[in-house]
Amino acid sequence: MDLTRADPRRWLLLGIVLIPSAARTLTAMKHVEQAVPLAAPAGIVLRYGTFYGPGASDVLLDMVRKRQMPVAGGGTGIWSFIEITDAAAATVAAVSRGAPGIYNIVDSEPAPVAQWLPYLAKTAGAKPPPRIPGWLGRLLAGQFVLAQMTSARGSSNEKARRELGWEPRYASWREGFRAWASG
Repeated sequence: MDLTRADPRRWLLLGIVLIPSAARTLTAMKHVEQAVPLAAPAGIVLRYGTFYGPGASDVLLDMVRKRQMPVAGGGTGIWSFIEITDAAAATVAAVSRGAPGIYNIVDSEPAPVAQWLPYLAKTAGAKPPPRIPGWLGRLLAGQFVLAQMTSARGSSNEKARRELGWEPRYASWREGFRAWASG
């Protein structure tokens, strides 16, 4: 069975969540970033970090508590996060006073998976996440997920903060995760 081509309707396979059509999502995001400025020079593109917070990513918190999200391949990929109400505030700021362009809507502390995932588990009262080699991560969840775990690059919110006059309430995922996981 080729797990990298699993039926997109199947969310759980061997205890690991597969991300259906992740490659298509990434392609679509790149297209929007290129097309909007060309088609609508007055357009604003908001690139959000990984959403978290009540109702935004409860599935992630549940997976972490069940130890269904391992650190794959060393967890060197750098993720940028944004708490859901911070994302909403940034969106309002962009619509109200943003100049045309691309803005990263993320907190101020990008972090490697090997750092944030164990922290989230601890904050949620769970055991540390399992660690698996990269080859197994690729087999179970596909190349896109492995790339996110090992080679993703974080984003800076400097332009959004400077040009939109926006500051995230949770400057760090650490603060936000504590508030989110405690309910």
